[in-house]
Amino acid sequence: MKKAAIVGCGSIAAVHAAVLHYLDNVEFVACADIRPERAEAMAEKYGLHPYDSLEKMLDAEEIDVLHICTPHYLHVPMAAEAHRRGIHVFTEKPPAISREQEEELFKLAEGGARVGVCFQNRYIDAAVKLKSLLESGETGKVLGIRGFVTWYRSEPYYTESGWRGKLATEGGGALINQSIHTMDLMNFFMGRPASVEAITANRHLKGVIEVEDTVDALIDYHGVPGIFYATTAYGVNSPVLIELACENMTVRMEETEVTIRRPGQPVERISYDRPSLLGKDYWGAGHHTCIADFYHCLEEDLPFQNDLPSIRNTLDLMLAVYESAAKGGEPVTL
Repeated sequence: MKKAAIVGCGSIAAVHAAVLHYLDNVEFVACADIRPERAEAMAEKYGLHPYDSLEKMLDAEEIDVLHICTPHYLHVPMAAEAHRRGIHVFTEKPPAISREQEEELFKLAEGGARVGVCFQNRYIDAAVKLKSLLESGETGKVLGIRGFVTWYRSEPYYTESGWRGKLATEGGGALINQSIHTMDLMNFFMGRPASVEAITANRHLKGVIEVEDTVDALIDYHGVPGIFYATTAYGVNSPVLIELACENMTVRMEETEVTIRRPGQPVERISYDRPSLLGKDYWGAGHHTCIADFYHCLEEDLPFQNDLPSIRNTLDLMLAVYESAAKGGEPVTL
């Protein structure tokens, strides 16, 4: 039985809290937020001890795992503090917001407490199906991959948060916050890219946010082109689309559906049951499975699919996209 706590009691923390509440091998004991009313609300709902700072909570509680659900710029320093105390960490995305933070983060992989990252979409049925098709060799050589995220974020989403839309605290916009999961799945399927060239833009919130609402990238997977496009300037939150064009078939995932097109054969559509979702449906439905797997790996001393080494390709690519965009779209080698 692991004792768990959450720091940051906003919308995504509510998802983590619901999962922790239902896991049999977890005792959910405490939460912290600099807005005391949010910590108190979560504490009342789940019978926890509330705190108004991470330090107070870690000093007062004996916990095994800290869930980090705070603004982006705090993920690495909070992970480092917990790790220093011998506490395992399960952190929300992004893992880091700069090369400096990345360097500090990966020092935590050198030993001691373990760190897992919430790239939950690796666990959804459609992604697992695509991964198995690729690994089986049934698809043949991949000729190209594309990922599209077309969502909507309003002005109040940024202005009412206190930290979103600011480069120093969010680290970026449509990529680092909304579409990093899609970029992660592209790497999950394809492996480490060789290079990327990208552009970013702010198209519908000029004067409101410092970060991008749109990103467009060409990713070179060692001779295989990857097309990546994400925007929060659309009118609705549409399902994410990932498609792989391969020698023997074209495979596409959209939400819980996988479509397989083989030359000269009827189109095959596989629809997976949608689990009871926590949070917003377009976030992806893998949170419960991902978090449960982290605790299972801790209990059994097994490798965790979303450990720090496994997410390095995505973090490196994300940072390289921003570096390329800052250079006017010049290619950046990974």
